[in-house]
Amino acid sequence: MDNRNEIRDFLVSRRAKVTPEQAGLTAYGRNRRVSGLRREEVATLAGISVEYYTRLERGTTGGVSGDVLEASRVHYHSTKPNAPISST
Repeated sequence: MDNRNEIRDFLVSRRAKVTPEQAGLTAYGRNRRVSGLRREEVATLAGISVEYYTRLERGTTGGVSGDVLEASRVHYHSTKPNAPISST
């Protein structure tokens, strides 16, 4: 598996597993279309734009800084303490 697939799989799987409450967010609306975090919520927590996060999640990692990947990894690890962390 190449690095793009690993990053994409990691982001997609973690976003699905973390609830807004686990991330310290208020879950607005009764009819959420996703059980985990929305892309907008992850982007806000990571300090990046929704468009940028969406590109990452789709595996478009060209030009992505290590700081952005690390911020995403640390955020997900802190909300799910037992989640494995992929080494890059």
